[in-house]
Amino acid sequence: MADDETTRSPLRTLIVDDEPLAVERAQVICAGIAAVAVVGTASDGAAALRLTDALSPDLVLLDMTMPELDGLGVARLLAERDDAPAVIFVTAHDDFAVEAFDLEAIDYVLKPVASDRLERAIERAVARRGERRANSSEWLDELWVPHRSELLRIAVREVHRIDAERDYVRLHVEQGKDGSRSYLLLQTIAGLESRLDPSQFIRIHRSTILRKDRIRGLRHDGLGVWSAELENGEALRIGRTYLPGVKAMAGR
Repeated sequence: MADDETTRSPLRTLIVDDEPLAVERAQVICAGIAAVAVVGTASDGAAALRLTDALSPDLVLLDMTMPELDGLGVARLLAERDDAPAVIFVTAHDDFAVEAFDLEAIDYVLKPVASDRLERAIERAVARRGERRANSSEWLDELWVPHRSELLRIAVREVHRIDAERDYVRLHVEQGKDGSRSYLLLQTIAGLESRLDPSQFIRIHRSTILRKDRIRGLRHDGLGVWSAELENGEALRIGRTYLPGVKAMAGR
């Protein structure tokens, strides 16, 4: 019963925009939508993070372009949290859609915001909350990655290695007899790790996650240094922070 009541309750919503008139317009529109309850507003990215800590919103209506820490930066940091709020980007620019998609934003609403358009976006956020509660025991099973002029669906089971590259991760994906290909995804390695099934993947280094069934063995290189040997003969160094977890996987 408690879960049903939580699912039906309004989404606690934080509005983030550096334009006072845009904040006011969003507040007016939200006042007419029963599915949301505005709990606060912020005028910059740093304030958005502080208020998220203080208010624990379910949803953030987030402006894309703000001085210093912009909307994309805020969304990346929010995505690393255990109980990250849903994000709807509200922006005057239409050229950040792929980045928003990579960050799993609920929607991407262009200014000037129409009330019916924002209401549809919020309906999607409500539906997503229901899906998350219904599938709370499930892990990520697919990723959508930009490639040339399209978005490709990548099944997580086909990913055998993930490397961090600054604000991106590089996915190494099986391609049948053709070997493997790699794709860049705008996502932090910590954020992605939290959504991967730990029975299938293990982080061996601050910059590397491996699919467990691709690890052929562990090798002690001396002086406390260990490496993971892969099926293709490659050896990857295991970071000291992650060594206990890797040894535990091997029953050591």
